[in-house]
Amino acid sequence: MGYGIRLLVWGSYACFARSDYKDRRVSYDVMTPSAARGVLESIHWKPAIRWVVDRIDVINEIQLERVSRIEMDPTAAVSGLREPMSGKRPLLSPMPAGEQNLHEGLLLRDVKYVIHAHFVMTPRAGEQDHPEKHYNIFLRRARKRQCFYHPYLGAREFPAIFTLLEDHDMTPLSCYKDQPDRELGCMLWDLDFKHEMKPLYFKAIMRGGTIAVPDLLQKDAKS
Repeated sequence: MGYGIRLLVWGSYACFARSDYKDRRVSYDVMTPSAARGVLESIHWKPAIRWVVDRIDVINEIQLERVSRIEMDPTAAVSGLREPMSGKRPLLSPMPAGEQNLHEGLLLRDVKYVIHAHFVMTPRAGEQDHPEKHYNIFLRRARKRQCFYHPYLGAREFPAIFTLLEDHDMTPLSCYKDQPDRELGCMLWDLDFKHEMKPLYFKAIMRGGTIAVPDLLQKDAKS
């Protein structure tokens, strides 16, 4: 199974956008495996390894919040992101008058997850790419909260905060620990980059606050 890790991830807002809503951003109820992979890769990734998300624990209550968002010009100044980065409001700075577009969205608020994952070696691994080497690099960087780019919760305006859970650390309890199973429907798993970025989906079920994630690159997938 490879070298396993647990990463606690949280943030003020998140949007794991559903592809079936074209005119507005509507989030899935929970973090998608592809978003979890993105967080891990922001800390450490090389062509020699592939991150596999095993499960996602939903710690906080699922809270969806309807907001009106003003889409910003991609060339707008970075200073316009200061307020969203602070976690105060999930609104972007407006474009100049006459050029702004108002969109409604459904975002997640006050999210917290534990990502359980491991990595496998890829055919691109060389003689120097020992699993233990990559494992230790990830641990060292995660402990220092170092990353190649700031991880985010579905979209770049929703920054993620993370901390590594060591072997002696207990996994935080989910608020859904003693709740009945909850079907979350067909959820995006990830994109198959080897086949024209084909989207892969899986049936997500939350049991006791935990979503078991299959490795669809090893199995048939619905698309």
